[in-house]
Amino acid sequence: MLADLKKDLKKFASANKAKIYARFFKTQKGQYAQGDKFTGVSVPQTRRVAKKYLNLNFKNLAKLIASPIHEERLCALLILTYQFENGDQSIKDKIFKFYLANTKYINNWDLVDLSADKIIGGYLENKPKDILINLAKSKSLWEKRVAILATFHFIKKGDPTWTLKIAKNLLADNHDLIHKAVGWMLREVGKRCDKKTLVNFLNKNTSQMPRTTLRYAIEHFSEKERQRYLNLKQDLLNT
Repeated sequence: MLADLKKDLKKFASANKAKIYARFFKTQKGQYAQGDKFTGVSVPQTRRVAKKYLNLNFKNLAKLIASPIHEERLCALLILTYQFENGDQSIKDKIFKFYLANTKYINNWDLVDLSADKIIGGYLENKPKDILINLAKSKSLWEKRVAILATFHFIKKGDPTWTLKIAKNLLADNHDLIHKAVGWMLREVGKRCDKKTLVNFLNKNTSQMPRTTLRYAIEHFSEKERQRYLNLKQDLLNT
């Protein structure tokens, strides 16, 4: 079955797209995805293949997620999200543990963004969430992104509590991909939960917040509000 899945993915391969993806996902020496390999399969195409192999077993999923090919790892994660959403508690337990044991392969922002809230966030919905603090303190860029993106699940349920906790822990991080992820989740707090909650967080933390994070967080504010926060940030930088 695994060999058939790989063959089906290859049918969608595009050398031209592979070059574009390799540049877009920063695979050159010194970049965050150095050495990652693409075959040029789009996300919708990968989803199509994943849906055909929803019953792929864990033995083969373990092989697939360890693949050097980006789209194959993504396919494994998409299958895992489908299995998680439709599985019983024992399946959810297994997938949650499997995910955390394989974060070294969940090593680009799209892989995290398409899976973390569904699996990690979904699993932790009614459970203790302290593991998110541990992930946020990890040396791994991707585990830190998993920590903040997992909270998207709670935001969708109207609860911003853990987003604000993880965001606070990540404000001092120096990587642009974390700045963007934190800003994105803060923006979603304002959109989906309560704008006042976001404003309170910004009022307390603008001085510590990277400019990129702030820009993302206030994206849906009025022009007057955006300028007020951006000017405040500039004033704080100048003092």
